[in-house]
Amino acid sequence: MNELVNAINGYIWSLPLIYLCLGVGLYFSLRTRFLQLRHIKEMVRLMFQGGSSSAGISSFQALALSLSGRVGTGNIAGVATAITFGGPGAVFWMWVVAFLGSGTAFVESALAQIYKEKDDNGLYRGGPAFYIEKGLGIKWYAWVFALSTVLACGMLLPGVQANSIASGIENAFGIPTTVSAAAVVILLGLIIFGGVKRIAHFTQVVVPFMALGYILVAFVIIVLNIGQVPEVVSLIVGSAFGMKAGFGAILGLAIEWGVKRGIYSNEAGQGTGPHAAAAAEVSHPAKQGLVQSFSVYIDTLFVCSATAFMIIITGAYNVMGKAGDAIVEQLPGVEAGPGYTQAAVESVMPGFGGIFVAVALFFFAFTTILAYYYIAETNIAYINRKVHRPWLMFALKLVLMASVVYGSVKTAGLAWGLGDIGVGLMAWLNIIAILLLQKPALIALKDYEEQKAQGLDPTFDPVKLGIKNADHWVKGKRSQAADAEGSVSPEAQAERS
Repeated sequence: MNELVNAINGYIWSLPLIYLCLGVGLYFSLRTRFLQLRHIKEMVRLMFQGGSSSAGISSFQALALSLSGRVGTGNIAGVATAITFGGPGAVFWMWVVAFLGSGTAFVESALAQIYKEKDDNGLYRGGPAFYIEKGLGIKWYAWVFALSTVLACGMLLPGVQANSIASGIENAFGIPTTVSAAAVVILLGLIIFGGVKRIAHFTQVVVPFMALGYILVAFVIIVLNIGQVPEVVSLIVGSAFGMKAGFGAILGLAIEWGVKRGIYSNEAGQGTGPHAAAAAEVSHPAKQGLVQSFSVYIDTLFVCSATAFMIIITGAYNVMGKAGDAIVEQLPGVEAGPGYTQAAVESVMPGFGGIFVAVALFFFAFTTILAYYYIAETNIAYINRKVHRPWLMFALKLVLMASVVYGSVKTAGLAWGLGDIGVGLMAWLNIIAILLLQKPALIALKDYEEQKAQGLDPTFDPVKLGIKNADHWVKGKRSQAADAEGSVSPEAQAERS
């Protein structure tokens, strides 16, 4: 099974995808004139503006929902894996992917807002499948993405998160993986059977708390080892370009693993973030696009960097060469994953590290599983648009919970391999789509900036901007016009006639 999974990944995660992710991120950064730098202040301001409605969630809830997908086991176990197979230099390439990916995240999230619609329950739905069909007019491609996403988020990716939860709890408390798997499934069922509103309310409380707590512990460890920080930064940057002794031979692997784990962690371009972005109640698509751009920073530049600095500054890591030989072996017998971070925290805070990382992993990974469910559910909703198949939603819940049990008891290598297949499939399909459909997002950004320059709170009018098939926004404009017409007195209407 491992050999088959590795062979498939060899094709999906070939050099073309790595270069495509980096190239597209650079391209969109240039096309948006590096909005990830120009609009940082606006991104932060927009996070806390606006409210929810009966149809949509607030910008902050959408941010929390997307962060619950972005901030997961990739921020702990994924960083450790990148360092093991790519050396410390892989961390630098994760930073590069995050910076460039912020531009990509804006485009895909703005597109999700532009082409969102309401489902049968009156809730906003959107994402790549929706904007591929409505924006590109290629229905079969939209179906391929929807089916691939249901496969990835409903079956392949949850196992990675569940595996990290189970291994972290077993390392810290000695609890068998079967017991933790059962507990996670029960808690998961209580939430996912409550719908998107329950998921959003849960994540908006848990995600900020868990991220801030994790970064705080990392900050304490860094402060206690502050004298080593310049050396660590030098090691990361130098290794990224093969300038550090011992790491020159794995320069290509540093780029490959940094990009792979960077995409897995921050998800920019992967096509997962747009699903949460589409659910937000905003007056202009660019607003949520900017908020989602900032979420990439939170994920990689803050949380992933916290993990990387804890691991490297304490020396709690191994690095393997191309031939499987150890270049650095400071944790003999410890498999790449949460064990690195647990050892790092434990070395500074004895008796606390294993428990803390296990708890952090639980919250990080559990909220990510919730996000995966929501993403898969949205694509089931897309499949159900014309022909209602209520049993599909129920089947999705059962399959996802079965995936959690399976991932909990399987080896980490197999779980990550299956997860990589899911991420790679979605990335290929979504990146090609947003390259073909970039124009509406760029028009929306320009329109937003022009309205802001005039001192207005931007609103979106797709007809005025020449954007077709943005049906939700067109209906909204018509409804506003009708309300305005109804507020005019009969005498004024007669006079106008």
